[in-house]
Amino acid sequence: MAERIETVVIGGGQAGLAVSHHLRERGREHVVLERGRIAERWRSERWDSLHFQFPNWMMRLPGQAYAGPDPDAFMPRDGVVDFLASYAVRIAAPLRCGVEVGVLRVNETGRFRLEARQTTIEAGNVVVATGPYQCPRVPAAAAGVPAGILQITANRYTNPSELPPGGVLVVGSGASGCQIVEDLLLHGRSVHFAVRGHRRVPRRYRGRDFGRWNEEMGLTERTVHEIPPGFRPPLVTGVRGGYTVDIREMARRGATLLGSLQGVREGRAFFAADLNASLEAGDAAFRETLSAIDCFIKTHDIGAQPNGEFDAALGIPQAALPEPDALDLRRSGISTVIWALGYGYDFAWMKCPVLDAGGTPSHKRGVTSVPGLYFLGLPRLHKVKSAFLWGVGEDAAHIADLICGRA
Repeated sequence: MAERIETVVIGGGQAGLAVSHHLRERGREHVVLERGRIAERWRSERWDSLHFQFPNWMMRLPGQAYAGPDPDAFMPRDGVVDFLASYAVRIAAPLRCGVEVGVLRVNETGRFRLEARQTTIEAGNVVVATGPYQCPRVPAAAAGVPAGILQITANRYTNPSELPPGGVLVVGSGASGCQIVEDLLLHGRSVHFAVRGHRRVPRRYRGRDFGRWNEEMGLTERTVHEIPPGFRPPLVTGVRGGYTVDIREMARRGATLLGSLQGVREGRAFFAADLNASLEAGDAAFRETLSAIDCFIKTHDIGAQPNGEFDAALGIPQAALPEPDALDLRRSGISTVIWALGYGYDFAWMKCPVLDAGGTPSHKRGVTSVPGLYFLGLPRLHKVKSAFLWGVGEDAAHIADLICGRA
């Protein structure tokens, strides 16, 4: 017979633990099912040199915040795992690790049935907190990459020594792609980098970290309806104490920059002539960020360090870089291609009518059309901060309140 539990939380990462905290505070029976270990993606799907992208003082979940001696430093990957694991112990989360849900459906009585190998559970509520990093995107062009060249996605990259000798082509200039390129350059690897749209920001400006300005200016509090069209996450890194990501600087250090990948045929990769346009757009976003911070400082009469940190660099016209339209992968010595093109959802196990034609959850602030079924921890679930470790707690409290209301 199926076990009966009031609420099942699927996922033991930051979102699942946050809602567990709020459910326990409200005295609601629940269990958290985790397919692997606590913070499994941080453990097994992140590269060795990765650091938390925001300062330690932004390491916070409901009931627990960073309390160490260096709030302005950046937590290494294993430190993030320890933070989440200690949080699970502190809140006494009712975790069941090694349980991967294979099917979720709703029966004729409106209750949910979850099947996970030899475990079957019936529940009145289900919170899906599996996160946004589920299915790495691999383009159709991957089929044209010659046999013998290793292809991996960003979540399978660990460190340069694990790659075969030779050059590396990194495709995708989001935070993951940029940080992987930096890691490869630090280890002396030959790198080709296919760049597309990105949003450059300063790591620090006028004496404060970008994360501090972002919060003080209320930018992380913007709801989905207030986010401007074409909004991109910022390129930030916590590696080596945190520094401003500069793709042009990567070229000066030896990376060969390319435009966006168009396809791979007969061993040749083809690129659009949009490299310089992408770099200029990134620079424009950088200038807009500095200007917005300056305006905020002036408007609110905030004491801050003098302007001028980036004035010299921004005032120098940037020379256009070559834009090759093709690259012979073998002749260029490429032995590895790393796809860093973001992620899609994989909710094939959900047999409930809450996904659109593309498999994306349909919800309003995490609430679906199926009573008792919720999502948590997705990008822009409600606000800009919804998918971040330091921002998920507010949404978790909202979902917990709704579950209490149903009870």
